[in-house]
Amino acid sequence: MRIGVFDSGIGGLTVLHELIKKYPDNEYIYYGDTANIPYGTKTKEELANLADKIIKFLISKDAELIVIACGTISSNLYDEIKDKYGVKIVDVLSPTINYIKQNNLKNVGIMATPMTIKSRTFEKHLSSVIGVACPKLVPLIEKGEFNQELEDAVKEYLQKLKGTECIVLGCTHYPLVIPIIQKYSAIPLINMGKCLVDTLNVNSGSTLHIEIYFSSLSDEIITNTSSIIKETKGIQERKL
Repeated sequence: MRIGVFDSGIGGLTVLHELIKKYPDNEYIYYGDTANIPYGTKTKEELANLADKIIKFLISKDAELIVIACGTISSNLYDEIKDKYGVKIVDVLSPTINYIKQNNLKNVGIMATPMTIKSRTFEKHLSSVIGVACPKLVPLIEKGEFNQELEDAVKEYLQKLKGTECIVLGCTHYPLVIPIIQKYSAIPLINMGKCLVDTLNVNSGSTLHIEIYFSSLSDEIITNTSSIIKETKGIQERKL
């Protein structure tokens, strides 16, 4: 099966990694829109235009299923685009919300981008939610420099979630800084990529094939991609 996965940058690779672990014999087409990152501070109209171009690109690559591996797009546009393109589209927020409901989790903290927090998607479906916008994280994570500036930003946002019983990593970039989060907090973390994969049921293929595209490419992106996926074939640059 050909599965398309997209995000604003390298964050969605954490979802791709989870998909490959569960379904190692499929074909994957990944698109990271690094030329337009970050998504978390863009308007809904801007997000819709960007998502439209990427989804059409993935369809042109014969994707049979498209995974929105972006919390910002999932929270702001999923209901509007899920039935628009004639191909099955799934998001990362819906299975995460279902996981929280099924496990009757309360006092849930949400770390996410400003636009995800602004959408109030979690609050519409859950009670006892504390959302914290984390605008500094995605740009710092994309640089691949896990330095004191990044640690200070993580600590700043965690301070606002003291007392919560669990924390949703509401942006797919954030699993990349789990070691830093756990350095300063023992609160259990919820990974949206894992929530998605645990509920997804797709047919397996015969061999693993990965195509990875970025709208802007750099040595840092290639290095980060390789470290996240561990096994990549044919990293390519594609501008829309």
